Amino acid sequence: MMVGHAMVAFALGTAVAARRWPAERALAFGVVAGAFATIPDVDMLYAAFGLAQLDPTGARAFPELFWETSNVVHRSITHSLVVGPIAAVGFAWAASNRGRMAAALVLSGLVALAFLASDLLGGAVMLAFLLAGVAVSLAADRWTDLGARDLLVAGLLGLLSHPFGDVFTGAPPRLFYPLDEWLPGGVAANPGMLADRVVLSADPTLNLLAVFGVELATIWFAGLVYLHVTDRGVFAHLDARAAVGVAYAIAVVAMPAPTLQVSYHFVFTILALAIVGVAPRLLPSRPLLSAEWHETITWGMTGLGAVSIAAVSYALAYVLFPAG
Repeated sequence: MMVGHAMVAFALGTAVAARRWPAERALAFGVVAGAFATIPDVDMLYAAFGLAQLDPTGARAFPELFWETSNVVHRSITHSLVVGPIAAVGFAWAASNRGRMAAALVLSGLVALAFLASDLLGGAVMLAFLLAGVAVSLAADRWTDLGARDLLVAGLLGLLSHPFGDVFTGAPPRLFYPLDEWLPGGVAANPGMLADRVVLSADPTLNLLAVFGVELATIWFAGLVYLHVTDRGVFAHLDARAAVGVAYAIAVVAMPAPTLQVSYHFVFTILALAIVGVAPRLLPSRPLLSAEWHETITWGMTGLGAVSIAAVSYALAYVLFPAG
């Protein structure tokens, strides 16, 4: 869902900012908000260092081991509605010469807090998260004209919207970390707003397809906002070759039904259909079907259209022609 997090923050930030700023500045604000929305998932880096500890023999399957390892800290420290606002303030100050000392104090305090609540691992994850956020702030300060207040709002939008996009997959985020550590009974007795993920369908495959549909919807949302802000029409940038996605319906009988637990074969194959978006660059002798094909937005929208049509086709085939 990392892409979805960025797309939601970008779309919301751009749509609101476009009401008071020129298109270029509104888009810059949206991009920065989207960048902030991705950094909570920096906690996944821990998995790369913890694999050997959980399976020193290398006998277990990588996907299962990776997710088990990452879930040791994933969706806790960096997904907190308590940590997020404080971090956003520190990130905004970090981009200001006058505020950098205050930023250093605030961000150092968060590292110390994570260390106290979650030992060395918690402190290390918090440090990686904060370094990523400072990097986004410094890049925004260098490449845009956004001020500290603008960065604060972008940071709040990105960091606070991210956890709510994780309610459909895996364990729900710990929205009140580290306070839930210190409440009576600890985390087990204080699950927060959600004790388990939101299930959209009792059928595990349809549930995966629904979650995938939510992800695609966020990307469509971002694309449509971009087209609106730049005063472009969607059909001028959506090529007919996206219809090739219909052929993906055959995957219903060609591969095992995917679920949230085992979805790699589905995700990788369906996303591969996005290649139709850049097919003319790979096969330059083919005639172009769009007058605007030279634009990157057309490649992206056409690839997105192909993947979306493929997802709908697969879902219809799965419902109409159930296995067995």
